[in-house]
Amino acid sequence: MKIKDLCEDERPREKMLDKGADTLSNTELLAILLRTGTEKMNVIDVARELLKSGENKLNEIATMSVEVLCRINGIGPSKAVTLAAAFELGRRCAAEKAIDIRTAITSPKTVFRMMLPILRGLDHEECWILFLNRANYLISKEKLSSGGLDSTTLDCRHILKKALEKKASGIIIVHNHPSGSALPGSADIQSTRQLDRALKACDISLLDHVVIAQDNYYSFADEELVQC
Repeated sequence: MKIKDLCEDERPREKMLDKGADTLSNTELLAILLRTGTEKMNVIDVARELLKSGENKLNEIATMSVEVLCRINGIGPSKAVTLAAAFELGRRCAAEKAIDIRTAITSPKTVFRMMLPILRGLDHEECWILFLNRANYLISKEKLSSGGLDSTTLDCRHILKKALEKKASGIIIVHNHPSGSALPGSADIQSTRQLDRALKACDISLLDHVVIAQDNYYSFADEELVQC
C-alpha cells in the first residue's frame, strides 16, 4: 500500500502536524526522514527494514556509517546522509544538554554523564580534554585525537600547550573503549603518568583520566593512579 492510500491521520507527516512528534512511533519518525519508498515498498516499509537491521534499536542505527545504511533495501546515499545527519544532530543536542558550565566538575560520575552522549556507540577510540579553572568549572572541552579500534594517543606537548593557552588550572582526560571493558591498558597507564609529570612541571593538575565503555567507566583518580 502506498502512503497516499493511507488515511490522512495515518500518514506520518500529517499525524505529526496534527498530534505532535511525540505521538509517532520510531518507524513513523524514520519514515519522515526517509521521505519516499521504492516501487515495491512504501516509506513505512523501508523504515521497518531499517529498524530491523538495527535490531529495533535506534542506538544501533545511530552508529551505522553511510556505507552500511546504503546496504539496506530502499536506502541510497541521499537518504543515508540524511539519517546520519539527523543522528549526529541528536548526539550534539544531547552533548549540549549534558554540559552545564555553571556546575563544578567534582567527580568522575559528572564527567561520565557529560561525555557519555558523545562517546557512546563509537566503533573507534576518541580522546577528549576537559579544561578547568581553579574552582573546577569547565572552561572548554576539545577532542584531542581519534584513533582506530583499540588505540588513542596522548600528546603531552600538545595538551600542555592547549592548557597554557586556555589558562587552565587543571585538566581531565576522557577516552572511550569500544571493546566494552573500561579497564585501562598498560599503554593508558604509562601515557597518563607521563602526562601527569609534564603538567605538574607547569603547575597544572591532571585531575583525572576517565575511561568510558558503554554504560560504565573507570577513574584513574578513584584508583589513585593520578595524584590530584
